[in-house]
Amino acid sequence: MAHILVATAPVASHFYPVASVVRELVDRGHTVWWYTGKAFQSKIERLGATYKPMSAAYDYSGMSRDEAFPQLRGLQGLSALMETIKALFIEQAPLQMQDILSLLSEFPADILMAEEVGFGMGFVREKTGLPVVVIGLSINSFDSKDIAPIGCALPPDRSALGRFRNACLRFLINSIALRSFKTYIDNTRSGVGLPILNRSVLESIVEPPDLYLLGTIPEFEYPRSDLSESTHFVGTFTSPPVETFEPPTWWDDLHGDLSIVLVTQGTLANDDLNELVIPTIRALADENVLVIATTAILPPSQIDLTPLPVNLRLEQFIPFDRLMPDVDVMVTNGGFGGVQLALSNGVPLVVAGATEEKPEIAARVAWGGVGIDLKTGRPSEQQIRAAVRTIRSNPSYRSNAKRLQVEFDRYNGPKMSADLIERSIGDFRRS
Repeated sequence: MAHILVATAPVASHFYPVASVVRELVDRGHTVWWYTGKAFQSKIERLGATYKPMSAAYDYSGMSRDEAFPQLRGLQGLSALMETIKALFIEQAPLQMQDILSLLSEFPADILMAEEVGFGMGFVREKTGLPVVVIGLSINSFDSKDIAPIGCALPPDRSALGRFRNACLRFLINSIALRSFKTYIDNTRSGVGLPILNRSVLESIVEPPDLYLLGTIPEFEYPRSDLSESTHFVGTFTSPPVETFEPPTWWDDLHGDLSIVLVTQGTLANDDLNELVIPTIRALADENVLVIATTAILPPSQIDLTPLPVNLRLEQFIPFDRLMPDVDVMVTNGGFGGVQLALSNGVPLVVAGATEEKPEIAARVAWGGVGIDLKTGRPSEQQIRAAVRTIRSNPSYRSNAKRLQVEFDRYNGPKMSADLIERSIGDFRRS
């Protein structure tokens, strides 16, 4: 059996998918230590893994993005993506590296495991030579000649003209728009004694992983002719039941005659529910639907909605894997995990995302014909109402979502990931 050291950002949307893989590994008899935020300690211990706290690094678990990083408030587009990567992940990487190297003095890890923004673990891998597996919790983050750079939110184009477009955009972004960001990355690496990587900006943070497990299916991601051999599609990472769920009193309403519309702003960009949740509630108040809304960090009692629409069911938290089989349309700001869960249940989407990589996720939803991209993070009530009506009246969206559901059903994310990780451990031991 192997010793596996896991590190994840202290955010729920990063914790829960990785937890499904950790549970599978623990069930197979492997010893797992998990380094992340204090808020996840009891959940990790219930999985049978050993929790290890963040000491030098910033533990922002249990906080919203704006609480933990107020400098990001109001940013959108490419600047929002880059500043988020900088604040949440790159700035913390040297301190995470310090913590993780200390853990390795106590724990004889055979392999390291992190998500794609686990740059601290990437630094450790370069320092120690230990193999690292990256759990991909978003779109494929590597460059391709067939795809515009991340941040452009453009559909793929593999034609000669399209590849010329992509090359021009890569030059503009890497050599001009993000020149100062590249300097910041280079200085960060030099500061921890690592050499500068002369690659595109996002690929110059850490060396590529030994194993890259994408939490989606090929049919959702843009096709590329230059996919790396280390990249594997494994489907969704179903969250394990690390906590009990008592259904609310209205749960039987899900089985009535009304269509179910779920609205959420996810686990990170949820400080201001006036961006999407509240406009959606108001937009659909007079529609013949049942609206399920989640408030995440805010208790429902603090939501200013007077009077509450009769077709609204408001909760702070609902495990979406329990709810999604009954949902007809999901309105979301484009969190990757929620989008994958919806599509794996054949649920079409309305996406309004403007922060992090959410515009890229929304663009893929539109490209796949499985939903509508509102191309804004603050849609009007009219935009939301029109989009939901379009999804409900045009059967092609649900048909395309159901087609992807069939493909998702061919995958078992935790099992496939564990199989590939065990194979990687065996290859490394033999090398």
